[in-house]
Amino acid sequence: MYIVIFIGFMILSLIISQVLKSKFRKYSAIAIGKGYTGKDVAEKMLRDNGILDVQVVSVQGQLTDHYNPETKTVNLSQDVYYKSSISAAAVAAHECGHAVQHEEAYAFLKLRTALVPAVSFASNWMQWVLLAGILVVNRFPQLLLIGIILFAATTLFSFITLPVEIDASRRALLWLNNSGITTQETHPKAQDALKWAAYTYVVAALASLATLLYYIMIFNGRRN
Repeated sequence: MYIVIFIGFMILSLIISQVLKSKFRKYSAIAIGKGYTGKDVAEKMLRDNGILDVQVVSVQGQLTDHYNPETKTVNLSQDVYYKSSISAAAVAAHECGHAVQHEEAYAFLKLRTALVPAVSFASNWMQWVLLAGILVVNRFPQLLLIGIILFAATTLFSFITLPVEIDASRRALLWLNNSGITTQETHPKAQDALKWAAYTYVVAALASLATLLYYIMIFNGRRN
């Protein structure tokens, strides 16, 4: 049953990933109003929210856009930073949504940030601990339990990420509409792009939960 569920999540994740890439390619070809690039959108959204100590910078790669609360930078991939399109505007505004969350001390963002060191440690060790724990579960079940706890930390992180990402998109879309960056014609397209981006986080969280339950089943089954 777990294999079926695992394959199902893999297929679902692949489908969403392909749809997301297709949406972004489509909306990357549609210019945004006023000719704003992603950089322009990000800087304007920050100013409009009274945030003057966050820099907007260009980074290498695709889908590498992120907000770094430690350096207070909105990092945009080159396709987003330099391009004037619906996709670029949506992504830039979304990342600035995280900067606004940081400025307002949004509870879920604070919690996610606080968990980063623990999750980073758990991610580095959990696979090795889980593998070793499965091999010796009959003689030393505590090792598998430790692995499950480490994996549970990453699963919790995935679920805490959901409201952070959804709220950032909500803030982005509200600002894009109120500022006139998007129009009655382009706003639904920006909304569609961010909606599919959010789906990737939902699937990742559910897949992580399913895997966690699988390890718990192994722990209970082998012990019995």
